[in-house]
Amino acid sequence: MIVQIYEIQEPKEAALMTECGVDHIGGVILSSQEWQIPALKESVGVIRAAGRKSSIIPLFADPEAVHRVIDWYQPDIVHFCDALNIGQVVGEVAVAAAILLQQGVRERFPKVEIMRTIPIAPPGLGAHVPTLELGRLLQESSDWFLTDTLLVGGKAQPVAGHVGITGKVCDWEVASDLVHQSGIPVILAGGLSPENVAEGLRFTTSAGADTCTATNLLDAEGKSIRFRKDPEKVRRFVEACRAV
Repeated sequence: MIVQIYEIQEPKEAALMTECGVDHIGGVILSSQEWQIPALKESVGVIRAAGRKSSIIPLFADPEAVHRVIDWYQPDIVHFCDALNIGQVVGEVAVAAAILLQQGVRERFPKVEIMRTIPIAPPGLGAHVPTLELGRLLQESSDWFLTDTLLVGGKAQPVAGHVGITGKVCDWEVASDLVHQSGIPVILAGGLSPENVAEGLRFTTSAGADTCTATNLLDAEGKSIRFRKDPEKVRRFVEACRAV
């Protein structure tokens, strides 16, 4: 059972995640202009030294910029989470570009695994997103899928053009269908917490679980603080996954 956690940008935080038992530990690069982040590179080294897998999400898809990132950070996994649908239909141009990007990464960096976020609508709204079709199209050029919640009905994503960090659960029925359709491992994400992750894993039979928002520290108003983890929540999340 794989446990994955993102938005780990500092080596001290990375070391803490390894101590908590997290398997995949990931950081995010927000800009193709400011892509060299020494602390994040040091974090990759800390993760590798602990025998865990490091992952990098570049929030851009220019092949040259992505190749620079992989070459400099040397992560175990590169993860793409840009949205590839236009409402209920596949964005054919975007998907074609994504496949070319992933094929290029695989050819140039054969030891780096590729993770692709597959969007899923909130519960009961699965038909609003072409989840299974996207899975079929992207499986051959991917090593991992990650489910994550795509808000529908005109609601804006927290990061424009990308899927994730909504803090909302995705439709587990669709996630389960994706797991059973896919020939590659699927990690369940989307609003998972120490309280609901065991139920989600049992329902979907995913290969693992990912948490971000629900294991962050909270500010004085009870709002999630990005890039800061609550180690007690992380430990409870790991324990819940291992119990499954």
